[in-house]
Amino acid sequence: MSDLTKKPAAEPEQRSAPVSKEPFATEASAAPVPAVDPRLLVREQGLKGYWTEFSRKIRGGELGSLPVIIGLIVIAIVFQAQNDKFLSASSLTNIAVFTSGLGIMAVGIVFVLLLGEIDLSVGSVAGMGAAVWAVLNVSNGWGDWASVLVAVLSGLVIGALHGLFFAKVGVPAFVVTLAGFLGWSGLQIWLMGKEGSINTPTGGIVENLTGYYFEDKAAAYALALVAIVAYAGSLLLDTRRRRAAGLPARPVSEIVLRTAVVAAMVLVAAYVLNELPGSRGLPLALVLFLAVLVIADFVARRTTFGRQVFAVGGSAEAARRAGIDVDRIRITVFAISGMLAAFGGLFIASLSGGATKNLGSGNTLMLVIAAAVIGGTSLFGGRGKVWSALLGMLVLQAIQQGLNLLGMASEIQFMITGAVLLAAVVIDSVSRRTQKTAGRA
Repeated sequence: MSDLTKKPAAEPEQRSAPVSKEPFATEASAAPVPAVDPRLLVREQGLKGYWTEFSRKIRGGELGSLPVIIGLIVIAIVFQAQNDKFLSASSLTNIAVFTSGLGIMAVGIVFVLLLGEIDLSVGSVAGMGAAVWAVLNVSNGWGDWASVLVAVLSGLVIGALHGLFFAKVGVPAFVVTLAGFLGWSGLQIWLMGKEGSINTPTGGIVENLTGYYFEDKAAAYALALVAIVAYAGSLLLDTRRRRAAGLPARPVSEIVLRTAVVAAMVLVAAYVLNELPGSRGLPLALVLFLAVLVIADFVARRTTFGRQVFAVGGSAEAARRAGIDVDRIRITVFAISGMLAAFGGLFIASLSGGATKNLGSGNTLMLVIAAAVIGGTSLFGGRGKVWSALLGMLVLQAIQQGLNLLGMASEIQFMITGAVLLAAVVIDSVSRRTQKTAGRA
């Protein structure tokens, strides 16, 4: 019999694995285990986990506010060694008051920088806001509140106009705001007329912005207590939300430690403002600045709008494809910047005793932008915090206050401020390069 007529050899028996009679027993049909970001587990590892996370961030170039905090400590040590009045109550109060107006303007710049853009008009918009208030309130007899409200709203409209040209027409923000810097300065001079300056009325709202102090000691301690309770409450609320979502949350020990640190800082600040020789109580300017910071921080970190600002700053095209109205975000951000610039201009008018033709000129723009950058907000967009405005302005005003106590000329202050700004930009650039190398940017 030929090979063609032979029956093929039997194939070896294929034994299949026994199939379980239980439903959903196979590996393919098993319920997937939800993946958890390892960084979220840091909170459950205690102090060791946080140290590991801190080391990872430093190696990856995520420096955060660390350089600014170290800088403030160094500034305090150096100037206190040169003049023992630097850390006195009157000196620290001056720093707090002079920080407020420019700091409020810097908050608006932080939002613009988060978009990766720049606003060169904040100085002239501040001058415009002060001019509008002075003309309405002093020259035309409008009430305090009405004139202040119109002045702030004028800044909002101006900022929205800048954003409209930028977002809808396509003119670069640099060009739009540079044109605004020139145009609004001219309108400011025209509004002030031949007089050139309009003095602040005694006892009015604008004068009290930087001239009013809560002399009752209970005010500073009450504000400190509110800050402590609000901070602890936010931590507890965040912990409850995380646990409800099945995410790792802060242990109670960490919440207690964080609250204790914040309590120590705010109570020391209240003691300095109330008890030390030369203290005048809690300044209203500081209260208003902190209120703007808290509201802006909530908007940036806890609202959909804030997350969309970061998204647009990271990549406008990616944000657009994700369904974000990029034009609306840009217009709104520039409107916020203009509104806060006009509000800050009222603080400058309060400090200088009135509105003038050159209010907001000089180094106002550079100080405001420098504060945001020095505080840790990236010039490249998508990275930064609202509290950068406070930290950066504290650095600048501390340097200025220390140099004033030492009798240094203004040109020396400009050179030192420029060097500090350059150092901040260098740190930002090196940090971004390190993050790219580590695959985190």
